[in-house]
Amino acid sequence: MKTKEWFDIWLNKYVKHTVKLRTFDRYKYNIEKHINPQLGELELSELSASVLQDFILYKLEKGNLKTGKPLANNSVIAIANIIKGALTMAVSLEIIEKEYSHKIKLPTPTEKPVNAFEKQEQQKIEQYCLNSKKSNHFGIVLCLYTGLRIGELLALTWADIDFANGLMKVEKEAYRYKQNGTWHTIIDKPKTKSSIRVIPLSKTLLVKLKELKKNSNYEHIISTNKNTVVDTRSYQKTYKRILKKLNIPYKNFHSLRHTFATRAVEVGIDVKSLAEIMGHKNPTITLQRYTHSLLSYKTDMMNKLGKMLN
Repeated sequence: MKTKEWFDIWLNKYVKHTVKLRTFDRYKYNIEKHINPQLGELELSELSASVLQDFILYKLEKGNLKTGKPLANNSVIAIANIIKGALTMAVSLEIIEKEYSHKIKLPTPTEKPVNAFEKQEQQKIEQYCLNSKKSNHFGIVLCLYTGLRIGELLALTWADIDFANGLMKVEKEAYRYKQNGTWHTIIDKPKTKSSIRVIPLSKTLLVKLKELKKNSNYEHIISTNKNTVVDTRSYQKTYKRILKKLNIPYKNFHSLRHTFATRAVEVGIDVKSLAEIMGHKNPTITLQRYTHSLLSYKTDMMNKLGKMLN
């Protein structure tokens, strides 16, 4: 059996109904655009350790489909994992006797830098959003004080807020999905079980939310005028325009989440509690990403320590 034939069977018979639509689309894209053009016509039995390693090396050197330059390490790792999944299944179904994907030498994953806003920048953003006549701008403040991901924010409904006990349920997320050439917004369960969580809300934040609810006629906290879910790309553009208007250097939307975590560390929240609020699988992830502080905070702490010198 040719590689492209088996990968198509594997994708549609064994993967499609076990992953989210966006994951399926990502797998399909990588198979059609990266794997099949080089390996598709080979028989499965021809995928030796050497053939697979040469394929990975090519992707690392010239794998970017737009530029012909190196493909990012994380993208190459994702492609390799697809190959491993398909070939492992082929062996378990006795379609082939052996597979060699486990012998592939992969690059080190690239850890994305954690970018947080300085306190002064955060204050400017908050002030603008709280004074804005556009109620959707409040979502940015909500992210700064809860650590929500953009998809989680846009999926939030007023039913998720327990005003009596000051709690917020996070049990769904919104994301974009392309079908027949048209983008749609889908609300689904979060990507991991740990992402389903309950976040305590500060009294100050609860007051702001109550004020917002009084003037809201919609189901979702962040909503379009037609009472539909706001598209993630559209909300990212709104966020970007606000930063430009405030003359604050651009950081991606996820930086709001990083800022929340950084401020939480600075006020002394313990790592386990922070991990649960962030929806991380375990505190190790939190430790690796967020037990740093911004340079200004480190400077303040060093100056306080330096006073002992006298």
